[in-house]
Amino acid sequence: MKRLSKIGNNLSTPVLKRQFNELHFTISAPHYDLATRVLSFGQDVKWKRFLIEALPPLKNPVCLDLACGTGDITFNLAKKFPQGRIEGIDITQPMLDIARRRNSYQHVTLVQKEMCPLDYPDRYADLISGGYALRNAPDLKHALAEIHRVLKPCGTAAFLDFSKPENKVLQNIEYWLLKMWGGFWGLLLHRDLRVHGYISASLKAYPSREQLQKILREMGFEILTCKRFFLGITQVMILQKSAGCPIEIRIPTKPF
Repeated sequence: MKRLSKIGNNLSTPVLKRQFNELHFTISAPHYDLATRVLSFGQDVKWKRFLIEALPPLKNPVCLDLACGTGDITFNLAKKFPQGRIEGIDITQPMLDIARRRNSYQHVTLVQKEMCPLDYPDRYADLISGGYALRNAPDLKHALAEIHRVLKPCGTAAFLDFSKPENKVLQNIEYWLLKMWGGFWGLLLHRDLRVHGYISASLKAYPSREQLQKILREMGFEILTCKRFFLGITQVMILQKSAGCPIEIRIPTKPF
């Protein structure tokens, strides 16, 4: 059995972070769906549903789902956009193997590719999504620059991820809660605390909510929707490539 101890848990450079993530998600793939459910107390499905329901009603969009994992968001995009072209990408082959077994949609393609750089031409996609993708990007600003490049003018980006508070005390509380809860399930499912316990480590270098919004605006995105869940630990953000574009965003009215 592969162990994260082979490379440690150093996320300090893009190369090391990519190596860690590839091995981590290779190890976690068999139990990943179970882990996301138990770590979120079953709320992960609702958060992803909110993301999908908040998207604009596009007729036949080209959609890219980054770090698609086992395909939750990818397949929800396929349901929402039956006339669209949906492509899920991930660096981890075991994750994609599970997603391919789950795939029942003719208009969905699943491909092993990097998040940054994105191997797509400029202005290729109408919609780019990601579940826990930005935090796991080897280089956040590089990933955002690539997303901006590949999106069409007025294109939409939608992301679900953990949310880091500005207050240092709250950051420490969030860090230790995630470290203990993630480590518990990493130990139970994989006999390795670092599997899922890594979430807290990945948040150390991740920007706070306010810092992330500032970075997004500097990179050329307008923030259309920002909804926090789970006492603010996670959030869904709906973005637009440039300001002033006419676009319909429907905020779900169902309780989440």
